[in-house]
Amino acid sequence: MLYYERGSREDVISPQEVRDALRGVFDGFGPRKRVLAIPPDFTRLNSYAGEITSMVQDYYGEALTDVLPALGTHTAMTGDQIRTMFRGVPESKFRVHDWRNGVETVGKVPASYIEEVSEGRLHYGMKAQVNRMLLDPSFDLMLSIGQVVPHEVAGMANYTKNIFVGVGGSDFINKSHFIGASYGLERIMGRAGGPVREVFEYARTRFIPDLPIIYVLTVRAKENGEMVTKGLFIGDDFECFRKACELSLETNFIMVEKPIRKCLVWLDPAEFKSTWLGNKAVYRTRMALADGAELIILAPALKEFGEDPAIDRLIRKYGYKGTPHTLECTERNAELRENLGASAHLIHGSSEGRFSITYAPGPGMSKEEIEGVGYCWGDLEALISKYYPDTLQDGWNVVDGEEIYFISNPALGLWAHRSRFV
Repeated sequence: MLYYERGSREDVISPQEVRDALRGVFDGFGPRKRVLAIPPDFTRLNSYAGEITSMVQDYYGEALTDVLPALGTHTAMTGDQIRTMFRGVPESKFRVHDWRNGVETVGKVPASYIEEVSEGRLHYGMKAQVNRMLLDPSFDLMLSIGQVVPHEVAGMANYTKNIFVGVGGSDFINKSHFIGASYGLERIMGRAGGPVREVFEYARTRFIPDLPIIYVLTVRAKENGEMVTKGLFIGDDFECFRKACELSLETNFIMVEKPIRKCLVWLDPAEFKSTWLGNKAVYRTRMALADGAELIILAPALKEFGEDPAIDRLIRKYGYKGTPHTLECTERNAELRENLGASAHLIHGSSEGRFSITYAPGPGMSKEEIEGVGYCWGDLEALISKYYPDTLQDGWNVVDGEEIYFISNPALGLWAHRSRFV
């Protein structure tokens, strides 16, 4: 059921209008004794989910007993991050999701179904797992809060991804990522459907249909240098997600008029400290890049590859060296077969030799580390002095006679040229 919908490419929904919409929906639900909020973590600071969670706190007060950030494989939020993102929500209410040990299996997606949706590429079953808190019958309302935006694994982010990946378990996380990588990144991004989303829906409708989950989905965009809310959708099924996806494609999908030959991407130090997250600069731009293009990623806060220590080690060992190399390594090495999410990430983060990737890190990562995983190293200070990213506008710029395409935050959209998006 769709409880609330509003949004268009021209719309800007004010904070008070969001608050009023939430109040109207919650009033319709009637009193609730125990509420669980499932927002994203600090890596989705621009989603407006932090502000919405604060509004939930204002409405429900003590009935909002627990906040479980959808960490997935990310590191736990710090106290400073919680206070910055979730103002007014007591820190005592926050719980940490453990994707390896803090989950319960609610069902298994059969291998025959995986084989069907992957077009015969894969032949394994998948355990659908969720954080144990979701199975606590004392919760009479669960609010899954987040932003819908093009995504490299699921096609479009959020909805049931927040449940089966954000607060899900290792088997489902690893194998769903590998489905996406095997099927093809460029066949998935920017689409509401696809094999990964079909698996999510299979698990939702069969294994958790009775959980009292309501999805609160935003669509966001940058206007005049500020993030604004373009859409708000609240519901409990795929229709809510579908409508948010339609608006996100209108709002967050940038079709460039010609293939980009040089692309400069800035990674905000507050948001991007790993290539696990920073490689959105690779995922989200690849369909806009010309063959032989140069992708330069300015990453002043980069300090690690994977946010999980085990995945970080695998990235350092096997590198971003293309699909054939990664599949061969996965076939030969049990540690990759047991961490298929890492294998998928290595595939996603490679240009497959079609364009070059230069990472320019700050002092937290060395030239040897960058080159060790298969990327080119760039001198951050020299590149900043050459291009002055603070002065660039999103989109096409000319610097000293050189045409470049600048992206101030790769998490906010998907860029493509019609020759590669069909």
